[in-house]
This record gives sequence, structure tokens and C-alpha cells, in this order.
Amino acid sequence: MKFAGTLLSLAFVAQTVSAHYIFNTLIHGSQTSTAAVRQPQNNSPVKPVTSNDMRCNVNPGHATQTVTVEAGSTIGFKVLNTTIYHKGPAAIYLGKAPGAASNWDGSGNHWFKIAQWGATFEPFSFTDLGMTQLTTTIPKNTPSGEYLVRVEQIGLHVVPPESFMSCAQIKIVNGGSGNPSPTVSIPGYLHPN
Repeated sequence: MKFAGTLLSLAFVAQTVSAHYIFNTLIHGSQTSTAAVRQPQNNSPVKPVTSNDMRCNVNPGHATQTVTVEAGSTIGFKVLNTTIYHKGPAAIYLGKAPGAASNWDGSGNHWFKIAQWGATFEPFSFTDLGMTQLTTTIPKNTPSGEYLVRVEQIGLHVVPPESFMSCAQIKIVNGGSGNPSPTVSIPGYLHPN
């Protein structure tokens, strides 16, 4: 009987530990790529919001590809084997690399938001809840060049919140002469209080 209780407890802990998600697939136009994503090592959330890990996750794997994407086309990420089930906002950012995206760690005031999913009311929820992917359109006036595209989802079910993110390497072509703003640094765009 004691063994059965221990086994049940371990099963509960395993379920709790695995109750997270990874954005592991880049969606670009009508295609997908896992090779362009700096793959997270596990599905654990990132805490605190002041950590450099907020950029592209904890020690993400090296992406082996930088995909070419036209300005004005679809960009986004798929969730691995589940849906978004923690209530909280989500967003997609672009960060202009100072050189090759493959060599950039995401530091500096280069990030700008191109999409967000927020709260709904009556009943209270979040628009990203239950989704298997988050997609948006790259603004047509985004300058051509190499970028990191970053997805984040912030689970508000615990304090401090849990952050889930991934980055992928892209090269935007046929872009415009826009000056995306405001730009932010990651970390630095969220405050712990």
C-alpha cells in the first residue's frame, strides 16, 4: 500500500513537472522549420524577468539555419505536442541583428513587438489560451536584414509569473524603409514588481 501511494505521488510530481511547453517550430510563410529555432533544452519556464535567459531561453541549442522571409509574410511559432494552457499574455518580437543573426545573442535595445495576445473579459481569459501556434504578419515596412524573431508567453498562474520563449533566425527580404519603434532591451522590458 505504501508503494502504491509513493507511485501515485511520483506520477503527480512527474505530471506537474512536465506541465509546460516549448515553441520549437518556426512558421514562415507556408513553410515550417525547426532548424532555424534556437531550441530550448527543456520545457521549464524562465524566471526571473531580469535574467538574460529571457531573450531566447536557458542555454538554447544552436540553430543551423537562417530562413529567408519576405516582409509582409506570415511569421510565427508552433507549440510542441500541446496547446497553450497557462493563462497569460503572449507576444512576438523582432530584433534587428547588428550583423549575422547566427552570431547575435539578442543583447541591446534592438527588439520591437509586432504582435500580442492579451486578456478578454466577461468571462476573463486570454486570447492565446488553447492555441497550438501563434502567427502574425511581418510589417511590410520592416527594413531588410537579419533578425531574431522571438515568441513569448507569460503564465500568470503562479507568482512570480512563468515565461516561455523561443527565438529563431530569419533574414527579411524586400523590406521597406520603416523605423520600427519603440525598441526595447531584453531583459529590461519587463519589471519584477
